[in-house]
Amino acid sequence: MRRFIFLTYLCGCWLAFSPTQVRAEGLAESKTRFYYKDSSGKTASAWIIRRYWRVPIVHPFAHIDPRIDPKLRRAATIAEERANACSKARCWHYVKEALIAAGAIDSYPQTAYASQAGEELVRNYSFKRLAIRDPYKAPLGAVLVYGNTIRGHVEIRTKDGFVSDYRSKNRCRYPLIAVYGKFSS
Repeated sequence: MRRFIFLTYLCGCWLAFSPTQVRAEGLAESKTRFYYKDSSGKTASAWIIRRYWRVPIVHPFAHIDPRIDPKLRRAATIAEERANACSKARCWHYVKEALIAAGAIDSYPQTAYASQAGEELVRNYSFKRLAIRDPYKAPLGAVLVYGNTIRGHVEIRTKDGFVSDYRSKNRCRYPLIAVYGKFSS
């Protein structure tokens, strides 16, 4: 009888302190998540960050190129005023309207696809392709065209980022096709 009670006691202790009990409560150790109980008693978790950059990633401000038409800088300001917080998938539409409102172009462009915007700007509105391959080095007011065979994106360079139908501090993730600008006469 004593042996049975002793074995029962050992099994109970083992179950009380076993790792399965800790995992059942959701507080198990993990290499990717930190588990805790919030103020209401529910188990919650957060990602464990293993590395960080001591210096924040900061992109340079756009420079003002005196050769670029000042109407393009005005178009950047107009586009920034009209931009949304997030994309509505109408980038080329918003850029067209900003260029017209600023007087940089005199008629509404006819192309429907963003990846074709640069060709039309050069052909019909006397824009020039600039020899710039880094979007962060584009001058203020330049029109940047991104894309591939499937999709495209158009945006205007602002002082501290880019704008189309939304504003962003970072460049588009699509490959850059070209940077376009219009020189003042």
